[in-house]
Amino acid sequence: MGTLGALDMYNIPRVCKECGGVMIFKGVGEYHCENCGAVDYDDYGKVRGYIEGHKGATAAEIEKEVGVSQRTVRRLLKDGRLEIAEGSKVYLRCELCGKQIRSGQYCAECEIKVHRNLEAKQRELMNKDTRGFGFEQQGEEGQKRFKREM
Repeated sequence: MGTLGALDMYNIPRVCKECGGVMIFKGVGEYHCENCGAVDYDDYGKVRGYIEGHKGATAAEIEKEVGVSQRTVRRLLKDGRLEIAEGSKVYLRCELCGKQIRSGQYCAECEIKVHRNLEAKQRELMNKDTRGFGFEQQGEEGQKRFKREM
Protein backbone atom coordinates (compact mmCIF):
# COMPACT_ATOMS: atom_id res chain seq x y z
CA MET A 1 0.00 0.00 0.00
CA GLY A 2 1.36 3.39 -0.91
CA THR A 3 1.88 6.25 1.48
CA LEU A 4 -1.14 8.19 0.25
CA GLY A 5 -3.41 5.17 0.84
CA ALA A 6 -2.05 4.78 4.35
CA LEU A 7 -2.69 8.44 5.13
CA ASP A 8 -6.27 8.31 3.84
CA MET A 9 -7.22 5.40 6.08
CA TYR A 10 -6.19 7.13 9.33
CA ASN A 11 -8.91 9.80 9.21
CA ILE A 12 -6.66 12.84 9.02
CA PRO A 13 -8.48 16.05 9.98
CA ARG A 14 -8.09 18.46 7.06
CA VAL A 15 -10.72 21.07 7.98
CA CYS A 16 -11.18 22.60 11.44
CA LYS A 17 -14.43 21.56 13.14
CA GLU A 18 -14.55 24.92 14.94
CA CYS A 19 -14.00 27.49 12.18
CA GLY A 20 -13.50 25.63 8.88
CA GLY A 21 -9.82 26.59 8.67
CA VAL A 22 -7.03 24.37 7.38
CA MET A 23 -5.55 21.87 9.81
CA ILE A 24 -1.73 21.78 9.93
CA PHE A 25 0.19 18.64 10.97
CA LYS A 26 2.27 19.22 14.11
CA GLY A 27 3.54 15.67 14.66
CA VAL A 28 2.55 12.43 16.41
CA GLY A 29 -0.98 12.47 14.96
CA GLU A 30 -1.71 16.02 16.15
CA TYR A 31 -3.12 18.81 13.96
CA HIS A 32 -3.69 22.52 14.72
CA CYS A 33 -6.02 24.91 12.91
CA GLU A 34 -4.06 27.67 11.18
CA ASN A 35 -6.87 30.16 11.97
CA CYS A 36 -8.16 29.53 15.49
CA GLY A 37 -5.54 27.13 16.87
CA ALA A 38 -8.04 24.32 17.64
CA VAL A 39 -6.37 20.93 18.11
CA ASP A 40 -7.56 17.66 16.57
CA TYR A 41 -6.03 14.20 16.12
CA ASP A 42 -5.96 11.54 13.43
CA ASP A 43 -6.61 7.90 14.38
CA TYR A 44 -2.97 7.35 15.30
CA GLY A 45 -2.95 10.38 17.61
CA LYS A 46 -6.16 9.27 19.31
CA VAL A 47 -4.92 5.72 19.86
CA ARG A 48 -1.47 6.80 21.01
CA GLY A 49 -2.94 9.32 23.45
CA TYR A 50 -5.23 6.67 24.94
CA ILE A 51 -2.46 4.07 25.21
CA GLU A 52 -0.16 6.53 27.00
CA GLY A 53 -2.73 6.82 29.78
CA HIS A 54 -3.88 3.20 29.70
CA LYS A 55 -0.86 0.91 29.27
CA GLY A 56 -1.76 -2.54 27.96
CA ALA A 57 -5.17 -1.48 26.61
CA THR A 58 -6.71 -3.96 24.16
CA ALA A 59 -7.97 -3.08 20.69
CA ALA A 60 -11.55 -3.62 21.93
CA GLU A 61 -11.03 -1.14 24.81
CA ILE A 62 -9.48 1.38 22.43
CA GLU A 63 -12.39 1.07 20.02
CA LYS A 64 -14.92 1.52 22.84
CA GLU A 65 -13.18 4.50 24.50
CA VAL A 66 -11.69 6.37 21.51
CA GLY A 67 -13.90 5.33 18.60
CA VAL A 68 -11.05 4.03 16.41
CA SER A 69 -11.94 0.61 14.99
CA GLN A 70 -10.07 -2.54 16.00
CA ARG A 71 -9.22 -2.99 12.33
CA THR A 72 -7.46 0.38 12.26
CA VAL A 73 -5.61 -0.47 15.49
CA ARG A 74 -4.37 -3.72 13.87
CA ARG A 75 -3.33 -1.74 10.77
CA LEU A 76 -1.35 0.66 12.98
CA LEU A 77 0.38 -2.34 14.58
CA LYS A 78 1.17 -3.94 11.21
CA ASP A 79 2.45 -0.61 9.85
CA GLY A 80 4.83 -0.49 12.82
CA ARG A 81 3.35 2.73 14.20
CA LEU A 82 2.24 1.03 17.44
CA GLU A 83 3.68 -1.83 19.47
CA ILE A 84 1.94 -4.41 21.64
CA ALA A 85 2.90 -3.99 25.30
CA GLU A 86 5.49 -6.38 26.67
CA GLY A 87 3.94 -9.25 28.61
CA SER A 88 0.69 -9.08 26.66
CA LYS A 89 -1.36 -12.24 26.23
CA VAL A 90 -2.06 -11.34 22.59
CA TYR A 91 0.56 -10.93 19.87
CA LEU A 92 0.75 -10.55 16.13
CA ARG A 93 2.23 -13.37 14.07
CA CYS A 94 5.06 -13.07 11.56
CA GLU A 95 3.51 -13.40 8.10
CA LEU A 96 6.30 -15.75 6.97
CA CYS A 97 7.22 -18.03 9.86
CA GLY A 98 4.37 -17.50 12.35
CA LYS A 99 6.59 -16.40 15.26
CA GLN A 100 4.96 -14.06 17.81
CA ILE A 101 5.81 -10.38 17.23
CA ARG A 102 4.77 -7.12 18.87
CA SER A 103 4.70 -4.88 15.81
CA GLY A 104 5.05 -4.96 12.03
CA GLN A 105 4.51 -7.81 9.59
CA TYR A 106 7.65 -9.89 10.07
CA CYS A 107 9.93 -11.05 12.87
CA ALA A 108 13.50 -9.68 12.80
CA GLU A 109 14.89 -12.73 10.98
CA CYS A 110 12.21 -12.76 8.27
CA GLU A 111 12.46 -8.96 7.89
CA ILE A 112 16.13 -9.41 6.94
CA LYS A 113 15.23 -12.17 4.47
CA VAL A 114 12.51 -10.04 2.86
CA HIS A 115 14.85 -7.04 2.47
CA ARG A 116 17.65 -9.17 1.05
CA ASN A 117 15.23 -10.67 -1.44
CA LEU A 118 14.00 -7.20 -2.46
CA GLU A 119 17.57 -5.93 -2.81
CA ALA A 120 18.50 -8.94 -4.99
CA LYS A 121 15.47 -8.31 -7.23
CA GLN A 122 16.36 -4.61 -7.46
CA ARG A 123 19.97 -5.44 -8.44
CA GLU A 124 18.70 -7.87 -11.05
CA LEU A 125 16.41 -5.20 -12.51
CA MET A 126 19.20 -2.63 -12.53
CA ASN A 127 21.55 -5.04 -14.31
CA LYS A 128 18.83 -5.85 -16.83
CA ASP A 129 18.15 -2.14 -17.48
CA THR A 130 21.81 -1.29 -18.18
CA ARG A 131 22.20 -3.77 -21.04
CA GLY A 132 22.45 -2.06 -24.40
CA PHE A 133 23.87 1.17 -23.03
CA GLY A 134 27.53 0.39 -23.57
CA PHE A 135 27.95 -1.61 -20.40
CA GLU A 136 27.79 -4.92 -22.15
CA GLN A 137 29.68 -4.95 -25.46
CA GLN A 138 29.47 -7.93 -27.70
CA GLY A 139 31.78 -8.44 -30.66
CA GLU A 140 33.82 -5.69 -32.35
CA GLU A 141 36.10 -5.38 -29.37
CA GLY A 142 38.81 -2.82 -29.94
CA GLN A 143 37.46 -1.79 -33.33
CA LYS A 144 36.66 1.76 -34.35
CA ARG A 145 33.05 2.60 -34.44
CA PHE A 146 33.29 4.81 -37.51
CA LYS A 147 35.72 4.68 -40.38
CA ARG A 148 36.82 7.82 -42.11
CA GLU A 149 36.64 7.62 -45.86
CA MET A 150 39.03 9.69 -47.87
